[in-house]
Amino acid sequence: MATSTVKSKGRTTIPRVVRTAVNIKPGTRLAWHVTPGGGVIVHAKTLSILELAGALRSDRHVDIEEMNPWQN
Repeated sequence: MATSTVKSKGRTTIPRVVRTAVNIKPGTRLAWHVTPGGGVIVHAKTLSILELAGALRSDRHVDIEEMNPWQN
């Protein structure tokens, strides 16, 4: 189990073993979730929205005009 200490300004260092396992690099955003039982779950947001390009396949082509129907 990896541990860290919270400093007086609320900062802590993420242990190297955790950073490596989850691919955390400088600039990685962390999402914190407090569970009803008082536990904390931290998710590393390591994927960029740009990396999801092409993840969904569709046979339908959508024109710009169809994307903006309020601009007739």
